[in-house]
Amino acid sequence: MEELHRVTPEQFRLQAKFPIVVVLDNIRSMNNVGSVFRTCDALNVSHLWLCGITARPPQKEISKTALGATDSVTWSYVEDTVTALKKLKEEGYVVMAVEQTDASKMLQTIDFCSYEKVALVMGNEVFGVSDDALPFCDLAVEIPQFGTKHSMNVTIATGIVLWEAVRQLGRL
Repeated sequence: MEELHRVTPEQFRLQAKFPIVVVLDNIRSMNNVGSVFRTCDALNVSHLWLCGITARPPQKEISKTALGATDSVTWSYVEDTVTALKKLKEEGYVVMAVEQTDASKMLQTIDFCSYEKVALVMGNEVFGVSDDALPFCDLAVEIPQFGTKHSMNVTIATGIVLWEAVRQLGRL
């Protein structure tokens, strides 16, 4: 780890984070949950919210893909996604659903630097961001796609949107 210039989980928890949180809205695959933990670690996200049916550590299937990120990324669980979104809005977060809607904005048009704090809501693998949660989102962000499916695995979508946010905020 030293040769790779990696910080320890303890150092990671103490270092300054990007003002971004990720909210997992009823993610059914524990492998997806573990992958999002790992992505949140890699991109220095400040917090991960696990909501609804989303599994939480410790779970073997989460650990398999998280590769230790459950020890470095701070996280919380709430039974209802709306509860998490209300709390985040009270704390001044702009809540963005990563979802295709009739009013969604394309990812490349979002200026993440214009927001003090951002919460990205990632929806269920089949149904997307829940109908209950959508009204509590300030906007919807869509990833441009050019194939026939017009959907991506939640872990891929999380990585793409987080990378763009961190790229802008970190001026990478």
